[in-house]
Amino acid sequence: MIDTHAHLDACGDDAAVVLDRARTAGVSRVITVGTTIESCRSALQTAEAEPGVFASLGIHPHEAGGDEPERLGELRDLLAHERAVAVGETGLDHFRDYAPHDAQLRLFERELALADELRKPVVVHTREADEDTLAALRGFEGTVILHCFSSPALLEAALERGYYVSFAGNVTYPKAAELRECARHVPADRILAETDSPYLAPQPLRGRPNEPANLVHTVAALAETRGEDADELAARIASNASAAFSLP
Repeated sequence: MIDTHAHLDACGDDAAVVLDRARTAGVSRVITVGTTIESCRSALQTAEAEPGVFASLGIHPHEAGGDEPERLGELRDLLAHERAVAVGETGLDHFRDYAPHDAQLRLFERELALADELRKPVVVHTREADEDTLAALRGFEGTVILHCFSSPALLEAALERGYYVSFAGNVTYPKAAELRECARHVPADRILAETDSPYLAPQPLRGRPNEPANLVHTVAALAETRGEDADELAARIASNASAAFSLP
């Protein structure tokens, strides 16, 4: 199994300990995510030290109003690392509103240009910004991963454009019936799963800090929703992730 999106630097325990538990649970690969330049450096350090760990590096939309966008040159340099497999997470967040919308859009567009330049996939965070997100992505011809998918209104366009759709622990919540309906309609070759650790622990562990080992609960819920065998779905998700992120 592969956890396609985890913030290992934000987990309570040391990354090595968290990864040991993940491997025991059957999660042998993890993509750890940077959201600031410093967390990108941390993600690369973990990817260098731990087998089966790769890094997705970006500047989060929450950071768009500060100094981080001025460090895109540093981000470009970090993305040259052999363990850096994607740009992001990047995107638009009009729900939290931690940064001005125009600043978020400028940063998103610059990171999309960087992904295009480097021929890397882009990991997209979007909340309450469906139309603006789709508009920004319209001219991007590379691989798109919609991380922590939670906007049913985006599904039709995402499928038309061939995006990968990644589901996190919130798909297991009792009130997430509409999200599970979306999961039923994602083609077999475009579905991914993630924990978004340490956030969004799946229902059996809800309220506790999340970690990659808990991916098994999300995959089980997705398999039940789709009427598939959990092991077969896990293998398919692993294959999809290898293709999406060009993993060795």
